[in-house]
Amino acid sequence: MNNIVLYAITGSVATITLNRPEARNALNDELLDGLRAAFEQARDEQVRAVVLAGAGKGFCSGADLSVFGQARTPDETAAYISAKYQPLMQAICALPKPVIGAINGVAAGAGAALALACDLHVMAEDASIMMAFSNIGLVPDAGATWFLARLVGYSRAFEIASEAERIGAARCYELGMANRIVPAAELLPAAQAWAERLAQRPTLALGLTKQALYHALESDLLDTIAYEAELQKHTIVSDDHREGVTAFRERRPPMYKGH
Repeated sequence: MNNIVLYAITGSVATITLNRPEARNALNDELLDGLRAAFEQARDEQVRAVVLAGAGKGFCSGADLSVFGQARTPDETAAYISAKYQPLMQAICALPKPVIGAINGVAAGAGAALALACDLHVMAEDASIMMAFSNIGLVPDAGATWFLARLVGYSRAFEIASEAERIGAARCYELGMANRIVPAAELLPAAQAWAERLAQRPTLALGLTKQALYHALESDLLDTIAYEAELQKHTIVSDDHREGVTAFRERRPPMYKGH
């Protein structure tokens, strides 16, 4: 892991921190590669929940425009976006455990896509999300359209992308882009505390629930039920299921192990 991405484990929670505060955590090659490596590392069985945070005054200001300022053809630019962002977003979405975004300052452009890729979102009261692409004549990328449309619906997503205005935390909460809002000073502790609570839940079931929800976004009802049934084959024989049933019968809190 490079020092531009910090990786720390406390208990069963891994905290991954974008650590380029002098550039508002703008995404360059080193940061993108480091994030991908960090999410691969988070597959460690010790880790049962992840917090993604940004160091300094902002979560992520988007792509480092100096990267795109290099001499590239349009085809080379398209290839770069695919090569750098597809594996990273896949690593986040396919991670079989909860990922909580702790959003401070602004999450703009590709940084907004990165924030919205998280399963859950805790925002500081003074934080904002901004689909800034159209301000410089670009289409949203890094998966931004996919995440945004599924969170808020087509019409609101088009409005947000077209107007490219900063959307404050309270409005993000109203639109379904944030789960919780906390004072800025409490952001990281609040996200980590939530992650720790989720880490005590049945991790296998949560990971498969995440998988099922992504599948449901692209499927009809009958296919979704069939897919859920297939996933249930794994949970029904798990230690956590047995513990959950035993704890229910014994009227005590369950002690899940995550498998």
